[in-house]
Amino acid sequence: MPVVDAAWEDWLATNAKRGCTVDSMVDAMVRAGFDSLSASAAVQHAVSALTARGTAHGVDVADAAGPAGAPGVVQTGAGVQARVVKPASRAYHYDAAPVARGNLIHAFDRDVKVLMRCERPQVIVFGDVLAPDECAELIERSRHRLRRSTTVNPETGQEDVIRNRTSEGIWFQRDEDALIERLDQRIASLMNWPVENGEGLQILHYNTSGEYRPHFDYFPPDQPGSAVHTARGGQRVATLIVYLNDVADGGETIFPDAGLSVAGKQGGAVYFRYLNGQRQLDPLTLHGGAPVLGGEKWIMTKWMREGPYF
Repeated sequence: MPVVDAAWEDWLATNAKRGCTVDSMVDAMVRAGFDSLSASAAVQHAVSALTARGTAHGVDVADAAGPAGAPGVVQTGAGVQARVVKPASRAYHYDAAPVARGNLIHAFDRDVKVLMRCERPQVIVFGDVLAPDECAELIERSRHRLRRSTTVNPETGQEDVIRNRTSEGIWFQRDEDALIERLDQRIASLMNWPVENGEGLQILHYNTSGEYRPHFDYFPPDQPGSAVHTARGGQRVATLIVYLNDVADGGETIFPDAGLSVAGKQGGAVYFRYLNGQRQLDPLTLHGGAPVLGGEKWIMTKWMREGPYF
């Protein structure tokens, strides 16, 4: 497999400066032999570096040939939806996360194990957030209601289907029945954040080869479409991803800029926080779902907001 050498770095910088979309550059690198995760991470770095210098144009056209005979970059249907922009403000300040200290946290009606804590970015891996029968019930209740997952369009705020996110999902309304109400209370207690600040629980399903390329969960403040979403409840603060099954191979939650990978185990979860008390956003929380190499993957996601979400 090729490596991102000086020639590729020049190619990335040139095409990012010309305003080529993330999708088109990733596609060109994949056709040149890179795996999709490595290509996506390299492109995100190039776009982020350009944005930090204040020279990004955001043009949705691309037509440059890669180094050493790499395929040309072509415009894709996903357009700007895949564009990821890191905040270029002062260095992120890591203040105290709201999650309780200790190796065992009593979360509403269940004791949850703390398996790992990472300070930068603020990532915590939990065990036994859900019981096996709860995981199974959520999967069965979701299986026949799945629809193709969407991603927020950064320009308009609309929910669009893009190929960077190859999953199916459904949403449960907050407190819609006894099971969901209990899980909402447990998760809010675990994250130590008001239950009314939480979005509804989202169930996601990935078949073999399914993935979600690196992205941020927060709404970038410099993108016009973000205002549509922050008008309800403000900015997202933190995410909890709960694993509903054991994946046979692959499917890890990856944080490429932090060099961190979390392999899911049924009932376990990964928490990460990206908005501090100064309302800074943490660029190290760039994350993705690695391709599922064997079997299928089921997860449940909870996003918390700054204020009440209705």
